[in-house]
Amino acid sequence: MTNKTARTYLISALLWLLPFCVAAQDNSALKMAKPKAGEGMYSFLVRHNLSPKEHRQVFIELNEGKFGKNDALLAHHSYLLPTVNTELYEPLFGKERERFPLESSSLKGAAFYLVAGHGGPDPGAIGQYGEHALHEDEYAYDITLRLAKKLMENGAKVHLIIKDEDDGIRDGQILRYDNHETCGKQTIPLEQIDRLQQRTREVNKCYRQDSEAYRRCLIIHLDSRSKRKQIDVFFYHHKKSRSGRKLAHELRSTFDSKYNEHQPSRGFSGTVSDRNLYLLRNTTPVSVFIELGNIQNYRDQQRFVKADNRQALANWLYDGIKKDFERNSKK
Repeated sequence: MTNKTARTYLISALLWLLPFCVAAQDNSALKMAKPKAGEGMYSFLVRHNLSPKEHRQVFIELNEGKFGKNDALLAHHSYLLPTVNTELYEPLFGKERERFPLESSSLKGAAFYLVAGHGGPDPGAIGQYGEHALHEDEYAYDITLRLAKKLMENGAKVHLIIKDEDDGIRDGQILRYDNHETCGKQTIPLEQIDRLQQRTREVNKCYRQDSEAYRRCLIIHLDSRSKRKQIDVFFYHHKKSRSGRKLAHELRSTFDSKYNEHQPSRGFSGTVSDRNLYLLRNTTPVSVFIELGNIQNYRDQQRFVKADNRQALANWLYDGIKKDFERNSKK
């Protein structure tokens, strides 16, 4: 055999083996699960958010030799689950993030109504950061978008009540101010009471269209106080809303544990209290109003101007929401 022939044979052999090597690598990354007592294949696949019609044959091929008569599942076996690569699309997240994968279905059965504070003709509080002005509505909106994406990635239905078609999720420190946000598809009015009534109507309209068992409204703001006053994130609920109070306390508890984990010497002084705010009083779903910090205070400003910190705020809110959802789902 010549050297050239030998090389050709070796390359052909490697190419022939390649699909099997890739398949083995893919299978090692698949999740495994055990069936419940007496559970059939159909129920098992549905329980893991897989379509029996689409995934039955792949499931059988992945688990060859692990079935009883008529492809019955065996309780002592763990089964490989087919991968479902569901791509989600939300253009409000911006060109770089508008397409993203569904990571889990852990919040399936939940619907959220996210209200970023202010917007349109109302920038909200304005803080001074060196030579730059920080506008409350821009930072509240960016954090709200990040929270929305996290919720959607994990199977929740999300309604963004305040929208800006141009901004998307932004990674800069200084977020450019504009005034063309809308409430749903409507222009945001100038008068405060009109703005509050408009977003209340939008939340309640979306609520009536949904049938999810768990529905929550989160209203996200930044506070404005003396420059010297550093504050932690704090939470409001309506005084008659027992579920709102529980969600607020779950969020506060989550932030407390996160600060203990990441800044154990700092402590966390965020509070939960009831307050008779218009949206808390008039929106139909259980609602919590969140103040993320003092836009005037330099240390609090670090919580907003750094993109990683804005993402951390969104992640921690998500973690608290998920705990509240799981607690309610067990009932």
